[in-house]
Amino acid sequence: MISFRLDVEDLADTRFAISPLREVMGSLRALRAPALYPLHVRWRAAVLQGLDPADARLLAALVGDTLALPDFLTPRPTSFAPTLDEQLTVVRATPEETVRRDLLAAHAPGPLPDVLRAVTAPGDAPVAELLEELCALLRRYWESALLPSWPRMRLVLEADITHRARRLATGGARLLFSDLHRNLRWEDDGVLRIDRMRGRHHVDGSGRGLRLVPSLFAHQPAPPVSAAEPPMLAYPSRGAGTLWEPEPEPDAPALAALLGAPRTTLLRLLADPLPTVELARRLGVTPSAVSQHLRVLHATGLVTRARDGRRVLYRRSPLGERLARHGGA
Repeated sequence: MISFRLDVEDLADTRFAISPLREVMGSLRALRAPALYPLHVRWRAAVLQGLDPADARLLAALVGDTLALPDFLTPRPTSFAPTLDEQLTVVRATPEETVRRDLLAAHAPGPLPDVLRAVTAPGDAPVAELLEELCALLRRYWESALLPSWPRMRLVLEADITHRARRLATGGARLLFSDLHRNLRWEDDGVLRIDRMRGRHHVDGSGRGLRLVPSLFAHQPAPPVSAAEPPMLAYPSRGAGTLWEPEPEPDAPALAALLGAPRTTLLRLLADPLPTVELARRLGVTPSAVSQHLRVLHATGLVTRARDGRRVLYRRSPLGERLARHGGA
């Protein structure tokens, strides 16, 4: 069992955060133990197929046999949604002794994998070089495995945080923690207990606050391995089952009902830049009629415009592209 003692200052500084690096590291657990992550089976197969064998070996070495992760590779977020690069900057600044401590702790009681064993003896290993190699590796992995799905992943994580924040607002810490996971218990003595943990230690918040980080790759609450780290808890996010659902089929009638038939037709035509006169010619209407609809589409951010000599060219904006794509325009 691991526990956090949280005083009034800690509860006042209890915050949620989204951590891209936490999702990177959590996803490595899904690669290592697919039985615990049945929702990610297809994603896992696609990722493994595209991984370089050397990268795959080093990534696997970052997860212990008990699925523990090195704490320095899951840094505590200092803002609501840090970027991956911001978090990797924190990783690069990790002291050598912390790197060694966390790698040994993640693999305890067993030895380090061969690819990491050189860092165990102080002075014998280029730890700074290892940190650079790990950061480059994690960035490559992020770009291939998670970045394509990150906008959708972030929406699911933000929806979870909205739900949890409502629980906190309506029922306080007790209601919040009772809903995070069955292994969590909030005690009257101000202690948050995390059951069924391999480690056994107690962490005093001491006014440092608690960071709560939803994760799509957590199957149970995951606190830091080391008792020296401030209170932080990754927990299973709601909505993980919806993450890999197929996109809905385009529904052209629904888009027409939203925008009206004339504006839907205009949005379809504006896949390429066109002037008002050409749009009017193609639609068989007056330029003034087209201009009225274009003003509305531009005001709502669905089209952009740019001057080309005496002409003004209109084109779908990124938002208009997404709307047109999903609406079958």
